[in-house]
Amino acid sequence: MEAVLEARGITKGFPGVLALDDVSLALHPGEVHALVGENGAGKSTLIKVFTGVYRPDGGELRYRGAPAAFGAPLDAQRAGISTIYQEVNLVPMMSVARNLLLGREPRGRFGVIDAAAMYGEAERVLAGYGVETDVRRPLRTLGVGAQQMVALARAVSVDARVVIMDEPTSSLEPREVETLFGVIRRLRDTGIAVMYVSHRLDELYQVCDQVTVLRDGRLAHTGPLAGLERLKLISLMLGRDLTEVRAEGVTRFARRDGRLNGEPVVEARGLTRRHVLEGVDVSVRPGEIVGLGGLLGAGRTETAKAIVGALPLDGGQVLVAGLPLRGGSTTAAIRAGVSLLPEDRKAEGIIPTLSVRENIALAALPSLGRAGVVSDAKIDRVVEIFMRRLRIKAASPHQLVSELSGGNQQKVLLARWLAVRPKVLLLDEPTRGIDVGAKAEVQALIDELAGEGLGVLLISSDLEELVEGADRILVLREGAVVGELSGDEVTEERIMATIAEQADG
Repeated sequence: MEAVLEARGITKGFPGVLALDDVSLALHPGEVHALVGENGAGKSTLIKVFTGVYRPDGGELRYRGAPAAFGAPLDAQRAGISTIYQEVNLVPMMSVARNLLLGREPRGRFGVIDAAAMYGEAERVLAGYGVETDVRRPLRTLGVGAQQMVALARAVSVDARVVIMDEPTSSLEPREVETLFGVIRRLRDTGIAVMYVSHRLDELYQVCDQVTVLRDGRLAHTGPLAGLERLKLISLMLGRDLTEVRAEGVTRFARRDGRLNGEPVVEARGLTRRHVLEGVDVSVRPGEIVGLGGLLGAGRTETAKAIVGALPLDGGQVLVAGLPLRGGSTTAAIRAGVSLLPEDRKAEGIIPTLSVRENIALAALPSLGRAGVVSDAKIDRVVEIFMRRLRIKAASPHQLVSELSGGNQQKVLLARWLAVRPKVLLLDEPTRGIDVGAKAEVQALIDELAGEGLGVLLISSDLEELVEGADRILVLREGAVVGELSGDEVTEERIMATIAEQADG
């Protein structure tokens, strides 16, 4: 069967970087094709070549059997190539219905938009995606997952022949993920070609037929996904021998005996906020990794924010090295040695208009100067140390942080908080949305920091990461601690059983 969209020997370079080097990939009708690779492997660049954001420097792009050259994303969309990005790319102040049907609104006499018909059509379309809402309300009032489903519905409803999905499940609940998978299967059955980009390997095996692996801008593998062992796929992405990956496992946490002594470096007692937290107690000792488990909305993120003063409390107390943390602000927490790496690195972490150097130095600036004058030499020294230690891949410290891959952006955030020399580091989903290679590097670094005596509070939706990384796990449900697991109890099965027991109770 002839490919509907094909890249033949595509090359694309930027100053100092060859992003794509002789890459070929073919998408066929009625097929779901996975595109995987580490951050910086060239996936985003290839998507942008397919969709008219970039013109290739070499090679040929073919669409429906003929040479193609899209001058802009709108040209690709009009031709029948729709893209769903990780960040919802719609108009937040506009109604749900207008976002869904923008440019295709039903019109009555004199070309006036028929609002009743538009709302009815929007409700009908969204019902097929499991979204039941008042389509008259502004899009921004919906949760991120529902917004993502609106974006998906819009992309599919424009008579697309190719649908490209870039990390489509990053903001979705499990129920919404299942709905998405149902939509993907329907697209495949109707002869639409789907390119699926995700770091979540389990998802690939559920919905994808073919897989292409990129590594350092080059084609590392392409072929059927069925029969390709998960560890083999990881080894192809990393460029490491399969026996090495099999021996070291998927995560890079070392096995720890859990026998840690000493007084807590941070202790939270009875953290309470109406309808959010119900008397949460947490303690972390030097060199200990404490995991917070539980479903989305259980209070994990809120607990971390409460500890650093980012969530106002109705009751409770935080102690650092046995002394009450006063001031109730993130500034007071940082000064006391408690830092938080937030879950949403784009909204609450990196400052995209600043350089790598500026992002790393941001929190440490008060300690890098005298009498209000900051020493450039000290900043350069700190930035150099952490870029080297964390192996941050950037053209230079002066490169915009927004130009880095997701994994390297996460490392920049880690560097920022390590530069203030914390006693305890609160990590909220530190490896979400980054590839397996960067994920392994971050996990190994967390393990190394704990080995040096840093206390770590680890929040992760990845149960494998939580089990292999944590010495103890506190399980939360509806804002309360419902169980504590340690030693041999720290297993995925025990975490799920603890959540289920409380749900049944």
